[in-house]
Amino acid sequence: MNLRDLEYITAVAKTGHFGKASEMCHVSQPTLSTQIKKLEDYLGITIFERDNKNVMVTPHGQQLIDKAQIIVDEAKNLRDMAHNMQSPDSGRFTLGAFPTLAPFIFPLTVPHLRDEYPNMQLFLTEEKTATLLNNLKTGVIDMALLAMPIEEQNFHAIELFQEPFYLAMPKGHPLARETHIPLENIAHEDLLLLEDGHCLSGQTMEVCSWIGAQKFNTFRATSIETLRQMVAAGLGITLVPKLAVPRAPQDEIIYRPLKNTPQPCRTIGLYWRNTSPFHDSFEKIAEHIKSSVSKRLQD
Repeated sequence: MNLRDLEYITAVAKTGHFGKASEMCHVSQPTLSTQIKKLEDYLGITIFERDNKNVMVTPHGQQLIDKAQIIVDEAKNLRDMAHNMQSPDSGRFTLGAFPTLAPFIFPLTVPHLRDEYPNMQLFLTEEKTATLLNNLKTGVIDMALLAMPIEEQNFHAIELFQEPFYLAMPKGHPLARETHIPLENIAHEDLLLLEDGHCLSGQTMEVCSWIGAQKFNTFRATSIETLRQMVAAGLGITLVPKLAVPRAPQDEIIYRPLKNTPQPCRTIGLYWRNTSPFHDSFEKIAEHIKSSVSKRLQD
């Protein structure tokens, strides 16, 4: 006995006709009739009295059909539930991002996602990259926004955008007179960095290695906001990603794009486990994040 057999007998009970029931179940009439006869033999109960013209449910058959209808309905509900779980509109997901991205991308993208998927439960977390990777592996979070590339075979990733770096310097700094800063011009500047463990610190060091910059301030900040305060106090300059650049001018800090081609940047991707059952949903979420961020990067 299987679910399909129960669907056959409930269809016959509804239509009162084997031919119409076979059309409803998308099988041939001989197949439906044979399966129902096998079910009756298996249960030892005659479910239908039938002749060439009429089909009638037996009293014992009606009890079986009533129970079968409940099972068929519940099976449909289960299929519908599983289908809904594949939709971002009704899912419950946790999205992580690292500290030099989270404060800027979450306010930009989450309202857009909530408008698009009003029934989605989206939980946000901010952690350093190493913690995000571990939480993603162990199932603590479902998705993570990370700087690419990540050397991990068990994750699927979609590239979302490339975010250029801007030079942040105190007002009155000699380089502020230029609209675009050649990277080699900062080779001898006092450069402020984040503490170890922040991927932005490593990205900044990588950019500076291109020009042989060696003059790094001994102070290490814990956040971009701390770096801004240090820059505003005239203690050095730093590189910040474009999403962290305020849209309105600041009195104490000047931001300028770098002149080099290609412009130094970081690449951000959305990562999730290869084994996740929500692959289609995460691809849709990735596209919406990409769309919402692209408008900001074009400003």
